[in-house]
Amino acid sequence: MAGSVTASPPSPPSPTSPLEVAAGTAAGRRGLAWRLWRQPSGRTGLIILAVMVLAGLASLAGLAPDAPDAQNPSATLRGPSAAHLFGTDQFGRDILSRVMAGTVLSLQTALLAVAICAVVGTLGGVAAGYFGGAVSWAVTSVADLIFAVPSVLLALAIVSGLGPGWQNTAIAVGISYTPIFIRVVRGPVLAIRQAEYVKAARVLGFSRSRILFRHVLPGVGGILAVQVTLALGWAVLIEASLDFLGLGPPPPAATLGLMVSEGTNIAGIAWWNLAFPAVAVVLLVLGFTLTGDGLRDALDPASSAS
Repeated sequence: MAGSVTASPPSPPSPTSPLEVAAGTAAGRRGLAWRLWRQPSGRTGLIILAVMVLAGLASLAGLAPDAPDAQNPSATLRGPSAAHLFGTDQFGRDILSRVMAGTVLSLQTALLAVAICAVVGTLGGVAAGYFGGAVSWAVTSVADLIFAVPSVLLALAIVSGLGPGWQNTAIAVGISYTPIFIRVVRGPVLAIRQAEYVKAARVLGFSRSRILFRHVLPGVGGILAVQVTLALGWAVLIEASLDFLGLGPPPPAATLGLMVSEGTNIAGIAWWNLAFPAVAVVLLVLGFTLTGDGLRDALDPASSAS
């Protein structure tokens, strides 16, 4: 038995000091960031997201042209001009200010939703892939049951039961996308569980928690990073869809989906009420999607070696 232990493949060498660990981690992050920036899709996505996030931060800092719910009856349905770059709506509210505020609401909803599905889905996928057996059957059965219902319909049903509000929208979106994370994580964990270094760790008597945190979770980190980025785009789209249907925060809250819904009714006489909120939704989804594509290419060994 002792011979079998010594013949096991050694663990990959690791830095021997905290300074070396920190230096290696920082270098890896800089390398990944540079590879992501080198990808045309990643660079474009990052630029789009930077613009949208800055617009949202400006709104939070009170730098928007007007308060998003400030009405001006004497300036209703004014087209884009120097005074109102995106025009005004039927209540005289500044469209640019409302789009900036709606961007904040979409981002915070998407972040909370993806945090929910990423944490729950990762834990479920790791448990199903690593422990197998009854645990795998139970997790995958629940995931398949949720996955059988279209995401929009499931989110619609959950929000209808919980009531309007951005937090409830985030919960609904998070639950509807949890099965995707379970499936994405479970497959790689099945492969990692059979890897030689994981088998060696078991032979050496490492605890399950140590194996999970030192070998399994780092092994799915790249896949999770890509999936999180893509899921943020899906969450923005679902959130806008629910707002469009009137299931988001009630008026006068500035939500992009509600602005698109209201702008649709008057698009023939005031196109800017529909165009600018719709473009904001498209830019958010496109930014996250392109960043996710670029991140996937940056993490590809073949791409990084070229």
